[in-house]
Amino acid sequence: MIYNLPPTNLLNKYQQQHAPNTNASNGKSTRASIFYINDLHGKMTNMERLYAIARQFDSFTPSYEMDKLKLASGDIILGENYLANRVAHNFMNWAGFSATALGNHEMDVVPEKLSELIKNAKYKILGANVDVDKTSPMHGKIAKSFVEEHNGNKYGIIGIAPSDVLDRVKHNKSVEEIHVSDFDQTIKEVQTEIDKFKSQGINKIILLSHSGYENDKRIAQETSGLDVILGAHTHNILENVKDGINLITSKDGEPVIITQAGKDGEKFGVLNLEFDANGVITKVQNNLSTTREFRRILPIKYAVESILGKPEILGEISSVPPAPKHRLISNNPNVNIIADAMREELGTDMALLNSGNIRGNFDVGTVDSRLISDITPFKNNMVIANVSEKELVDAIKVGTKSFTNVGNKPGIFYVSGLKYTVNTNGQLLELKFIDKEHNEHSIDVENPRPDKFYKIAMDDFTATGGDGYFTKRNPNFIEKLFDFDKDKLACDYIKKMKSPIVLTDDKRITVVDAGTGKAV
Repeated sequence: MIYNLPPTNLLNKYQQQHAPNTNASNGKSTRASIFYINDLHGKMTNMERLYAIARQFDSFTPSYEMDKLKLASGDIILGENYLANRVAHNFMNWAGFSATALGNHEMDVVPEKLSELIKNAKYKILGANVDVDKTSPMHGKIAKSFVEEHNGNKYGIIGIAPSDVLDRVKHNKSVEEIHVSDFDQTIKEVQTEIDKFKSQGINKIILLSHSGYENDKRIAQETSGLDVILGAHTHNILENVKDGINLITSKDGEPVIITQAGKDGEKFGVLNLEFDANGVITKVQNNLSTTREFRRILPIKYAVESILGKPEILGEISSVPPAPKHRLISNNPNVNIIADAMREELGTDMALLNSGNIRGNFDVGTVDSRLISDITPFKNNMVIANVSEKELVDAIKVGTKSFTNVGNKPGIFYVSGLKYTVNTNGQLLELKFIDKEHNEHSIDVENPRPDKFYKIAMDDFTATGGDGYFTKRNPNFIEKLFDFDKDKLACDYIKKMKSPIVLTDDKRITVVDAGTGKAV
């Protein structure tokens, strides 16, 4: 059992500085265990496993009094598919989470639908740095903080949304009606909530932060009274407890623990803590585990299918290249078939698929519609765009700069009808257009033509300025807008293919070392 490990004493210096005050509270230490998740991105198979894990967490009974909390840090849902989002919402209820931060992907859903989605929520959505228009259906449905009580012990729980939400969400009513403070103001708003709890005698305070690792370190260092930051957004994996990494000294000299469990529900965490009577952490243990090591159980599988229905079988795959280790900055022949589907099904010259859109991989065996939705879950709308050569090159260069950007964001483009070479410094070295007869045509990446145009398949998130590939929210190059996303195109395309399907690496993206010039 991963839950019965006693907290490890890693905080001797803090214990010496903050000896328990027997006049404070009841003079006793408090033990707590927090089951935490972040950035699930609607990954349903991992949610099914996490539900089973949550039940194990609930059933474990330690030999000592221990408070159990289950908390999330945002981006539990993803994209605009209402049924898929219902699964994620119900998972939060079924698994018994008490709160989540407002993530950027919660704002993929327009306020009317998000309000409808959460109407029977047993968990709270938190955003201390969020202001919602009074006319919005979401007005009054995002709290700044709340108090959770176990065994007579009170915990102040605060949440924050990402300050860079405008760069992360397709322009819709969410970003028009739900406003997020800049980061400097966010720090002040977190301190305000901490001070409110302190005035009520609550000295164990947890922040659910969808702000990213570097911002979380700033919050830890620049506030007083915070104990734990359950982080998200940048998909870091923060294992164990390491001084200066996720054990940070606060403004008043007390320890603050930061967590993150990666992305897509691939990992989850159990944070064991011991507080002294003043609410200062004296012992801590941070356990990260791999979700796939746990089995899905039939009741949750049936519950999910009762919402989604049974998936459609599309075909069989007999061979598939391995998925890349660094999805955002690697050639990914595993999912080229999706970019090819976009190009072929819409009849365009080429297709652009932002790598951040891909959240899974193909495996040998049966391919069904649910797997496709799992791999590309956002449910944007496809477009055909008439894009100049210069606009195309500029957009691809935005992606290649990801090699040197923090977190490798926004990620390179996966392509169809194109091939290109980039170095590890993020420089686009070569670009070629591949026509329908498989002829290669070089494009001058230093002097691309503004008067030459290509028909390109992409989604409306990319086309309308999402992640900054293109600069305009309302571009004039969109010729046709569809009411479906690339998952439909992929399903239609795969059904036409002869099984068994062999996925191969055609080297359409080459990454070379900036120093040696050799492929990596």
